[in-house]
Amino acid sequence: MNFKSDFLNFLQERGFIHQCSSFEGLDEKLEKEKIKAYIGFDCTANSLHVGSLIQILLLRHFQRFGHTPVALLGGGTSVVGDPSGRDESRKMLSLEDINTNMLGIRNVLEKFLSFEGSNAAQLMNNADWLCSFNYLEFLRDFGTSFTINRMLAFDSVKIRLQKENPMTFLEFNYMLLQAVDFFYLNKNHDIVLQMGGSDQWGNIINGVELVRRLAQKEVFALTSPLLTKADGSKMGKTAGGAVWLDDGLFSSWDFYQYFRNTDDADVIKFLKLFTELPMSEIETLAKLQGQEINEAKKILAFEITKLVHGEEQAILNQNTAINTFEKGGLDENLPTFFVEEAQLNEGIPLVNFLVSVGFTTSNGEGRKLIINSGIKINDTTITDVAYLLGKKDLHDSTMKVSMGKKKHILVKVQ
Repeated sequence: MNFKSDFLNFLQERGFIHQCSSFEGLDEKLEKEKIKAYIGFDCTANSLHVGSLIQILLLRHFQRFGHTPVALLGGGTSVVGDPSGRDESRKMLSLEDINTNMLGIRNVLEKFLSFEGSNAAQLMNNADWLCSFNYLEFLRDFGTSFTINRMLAFDSVKIRLQKENPMTFLEFNYMLLQAVDFFYLNKNHDIVLQMGGSDQWGNIINGVELVRRLAQKEVFALTSPLLTKADGSKMGKTAGGAVWLDDGLFSSWDFYQYFRNTDDADVIKFLKLFTELPMSEIETLAKLQGQEINEAKKILAFEITKLVHGEEQAILNQNTAINTFEKGGLDENLPTFFVEEAQLNEGIPLVNFLVSVGFTTSNGEGRKLIINSGIKINDTTITDVAYLLGKKDLHDSTMKVSMGKKKHILVKVQ
């Protein structure tokens, strides 16, 4: 589809578009004027993970094309919890937890959006209006605009019921709250577009319909595809948990390595979505074959790390990777684990150590790795499951413990 607006053409070319309530109407509005759009982020954790990065970059690109992005923090909706895509209720959070999480999410968003200039980004908190509603007033003003029949048809409800998993009345209200957000933001801040992941389509469309019913105005919904990797697994998940955008929760080195080890089939898709490289350069990289694809992976890892953690960290991690994987050295910037000298004097069971540093989740898993030659100390394969780490393994007070070819850690005496 050819659009008139540069913003939609850009999104389409790079794979950001899944659905829109009216491509023609939104395209015309974007071409004629500068508008405001928002994306909501519920405060269920004190950071955002890489699964949210597409949404963050949607706001970033929206701003780059001269429009005003609004990041809506769900101080109110987080009290309820979005049931979309879940088989069971979310853990109930205290207001204190929500406020703490809100600060962490704000810190992440501030890395990507500019809060200065004529189209400065805005941060809002839906608790500012949702918490002010009287329950009867809420029902009277908005309840008649929603039918149970329609609400039961949405995937977030239907799938849960089909699996015979209970859905509380609290969760059932979530879609109403999100719709009211759009109505309030349109009425008070002239926001005409809500963007989000494709799993939010039903919730967003509810808001579009509510504005149409109560204000007789047209507003728009635009969603991006939910991202999965070539193997079908959910984007942003590892064996150890989520790939957080906060260096304190997921190190920039591990972040770099996560994308450096991208599946061949995903590299070009990720370069389009997660970097700001021009399409001409990405198209050149798309022509690489065989082992040459590794060069595209290195560029992907560098560019996305630069975007999320800054250029200094990207260069540092790039150099660490070269020194470790290409030169076989003990790079000082590898993740480091400190041990007491007394521990080394006694000897540290290798299987226990592997659990301590997060290489394995159990001693049994560690034994299997060792037996199958999956563990090296200073690049020497260890096959003895009773092996004890000791002073003999130190080279200039440091040793390198490796799991396979891609996971390394330095061990130093504290």
